[in-house]
Amino acid sequence: MSSHQAADEDLLVRIAQGDRLAMQVLYGRHHVRVYRFGLRIVRDEQLAEDLISEVFLDVWRQAGKFERRSEVSTWLLAITRFKALSALRRRKETALDEEAVAAIEDGADTPELAVQKKDTSDALRGCIGSLSRDHREIIDLVYYHERSVDEVAEIVGIPANTVKTRLFYARKKLAELLKAAGVERGWP
Repeated sequence: MSSHQAADEDLLVRIAQGDRLAMQVLYGRHHVRVYRFGLRIVRDEQLAEDLISEVFLDVWRQAGKFERRSEVSTWLLAITRFKALSALRRRKETALDEEAVAAIEDGADTPELAVQKKDTSDALRGCIGSLSRDHREIIDLVYYHERSVDEVAEIVGIPANTVKTRLFYARKKLAELLKAAGVERGWP
């Protein structure tokens, strides 16, 4: 068990006892991850902000029920996913925001390389946005949140073999979309 995982579990024990400082520490450690994951699902910044509040309110209420079957961060992403999908179901019309995350420029890059990275990043984001919701979700969890197949299975609520299958087809489709967009490889 990593020190972060142990520390997170200790925080949950303290939160279950009503410790507001422990809640602030857990929030500080994980709210950006919760926001980014929620944003990729709902594609609406305000709704993603609202999700943060809902997720951490649930954590405050449910901390004593955490069963330690997974990492706290995995548990938080599972709560976020449930809340995000519920929010999408509640909304009759979902406003899609294709500009979810801006490319981060490396200050050491030459101007040409920075433009190439931004173009590639924009193309990649666009191609990921073209995937089905199921495939987009798997790509997001594996590559952006660095979750294992087993953790993704737990978060999404599907068997690990289904995760592997979706990941295989998502990568294949993404490669086709990138090639069609003129991106056959990354930058140097």
